[in-house]
Amino acid sequence: MSTHITNLRPEPDKVLTDIADYVCDYEITSGEAYETAGHCLIDTLGCGLEALGYPACTKLLGPVVHGTVVPNGSKVPGTQFQLDPVQAAFNIGSMIRWLDFNDTWLAAEWGHPSDNLGGILAVADYLARTRQAAGKPPMLMKDILTSMIKAHEIQGIIALENSFNRVGLDHVVLVKVATTAVVTRMLGGSREEVINAVSNAWIDGQSLRTYRHSPNTGPRKSWAAGDATSRGVRLALMAIKGEMGCPSALTAKTWGFYDVLFKGNEFRFQRPYGSYVMEHILFKISFPAEFHSQTAVECAIQLHPAVKDRMDQIEKIEITTHESAIRIIDKKGPLHNPADRDHCLQYMVAIGLIFGELTAAHYEDSVAADPRIDSLREKMTCTEDPQYTKAYLDPEKRSIANAIQIFFKDGSSTERIEVEYPIGHRRRRDEGIPELVKKFRINLARRFPEKQQNAILDICLDQQKLEDMPVNEFVDMFVI
Repeated sequence: MSTHITNLRPEPDKVLTDIADYVCDYEITSGEAYETAGHCLIDTLGCGLEALGYPACTKLLGPVVHGTVVPNGSKVPGTQFQLDPVQAAFNIGSMIRWLDFNDTWLAAEWGHPSDNLGGILAVADYLARTRQAAGKPPMLMKDILTSMIKAHEIQGIIALENSFNRVGLDHVVLVKVATTAVVTRMLGGSREEVINAVSNAWIDGQSLRTYRHSPNTGPRKSWAAGDATSRGVRLALMAIKGEMGCPSALTAKTWGFYDVLFKGNEFRFQRPYGSYVMEHILFKISFPAEFHSQTAVECAIQLHPAVKDRMDQIEKIEITTHESAIRIIDKKGPLHNPADRDHCLQYMVAIGLIFGELTAAHYEDSVAADPRIDSLREKMTCTEDPQYTKAYLDPEKRSIANAIQIFFKDGSSTERIEVEYPIGHRRRRDEGIPELVKKFRINLARRFPEKQQNAILDICLDQQKLEDMPVNEFVDMFVI
C-alpha cells in the first residue's frame, strides 16, 4: 500500500508572515507608546533589582559554568555578571518575573509582555558592545524602546482572542514567539530569517501551566519567562546563521501546532499589529500580586481600618469578581510556598485586611504562619459577576473589577467596596505614573548608592536623554 503525501513546501503561514512584516517594516509613530515604553523599562528593571534580594532567585543567576566571563558580553543589571546573550536573557528575564510585579496584559490569554525585555536588553547590550569594539556606533536606547513596543504588540495581539491556558499551555509561549521575532530583527535578520526563527518558536515543545496551579504551584512560574525569552534569543541566533524554518509550523495537518496543541483551531485576530498593547498595558504599581487580584487588594486595604480591631468578630467575607480570577486564583486548602500564595485571591485579600498593605515579604513563610490569615480565608466566598466578566473582555474597557463586603457576627456589615480599574490601568495613568516612579526610586535604593541612583534617575526620567543614550552606557549605570 502506498501513500500520496505531497512533499511540496507551502508558502509560510500567514501568522508567521504577518509577524515578520510587522517586525521588519512597521514604523512606530505613537508618542504615547514610546513614553509608556520608557515607564515600562524603568518599572521592569526595578522589579528585577528587587528580586535580587531573594536567594531563591539569585541562586539561579550567573553563567552556566561558574566563573565564566564573556568579553563584550551582556551585563546583568544589579550584578557583576557579564554573560553570553542567551544566558543573560535567562538571568534578566528571571529577575524581572520573580516577584510577579512587572506589567500585565489581560485578555483571552494573559501574560507579562515586559518579560521580553530579558532577551531584548541582553541582545541590545551584546550588540552595542561588539559594535563599539569594532569601532561602529552602538545601538541606542530608542532601539530598545521600539523593540519593546513591538514585542508587547505581538504577545498582546495574539493573546486578545486566543486562550492558551484553556488547552493547558502557559502564556510564556508568547514570550518566546515575541522575543524570537524582535531579536532576530535586532540581529539584522531578514524577513525570511524572522519567519524561520518564529516558526521554530511555535514548533518547540511548549510549557504546561501545571506549575501555576494547585497542586503543583511552585517557583518555576517565576523563571519560566526567563527560560522562554532566552530560548527566543537562541532561536534567533540560529536563524541568523541560516537555520531553516518550517513554513506550515502552525497549519500542517496532524503535525502542526494547531492540530497537536490547539485542538485543531486556528488563531483568531481582533486587530492588526500597531502600538495598541503598549499604550494600554497594565502596570503593577502597588502590589506584587497576580493581576486579577489587584483591585481586590485595593478593596481590602480600604476596608482595613474598619476591620483591623474586629478580626474575631467577622462571620463571612464576600468577594465578587470576574471569571478569570475564579478560574486562576480562587484557591482553598494549604498553600505550600510564596509562589502558591501570590496566586491565591483569598490569601492576598486576607493580607490586605490584616496589615493594610501587601508586599513581597508577606508571601514568605514567617508571615504565612500567622493564624489569622487562614482563619479569614475560611470565611471567604468568591462569586462571579457576569458584568465584571463582560467588562474585562470589552476592548474599550478592559476592566479588572473586584468588590468586597464583610459581615460581622452581630449582624452588622461594612460597606461594599468596589474597584473597577486598578491604579496601573491606562484610565488611571495620571494617578499611577507618579507612584510607578516612586516604586522605581525605592527599588534603585535597594541596590545602589545615592550618587548612582541619581545618575540613573537623571537619564530615566528624561525621555529624550533616555532615547539618545547608547545601550551599553545605560546598562553600565546598573552595574554594582
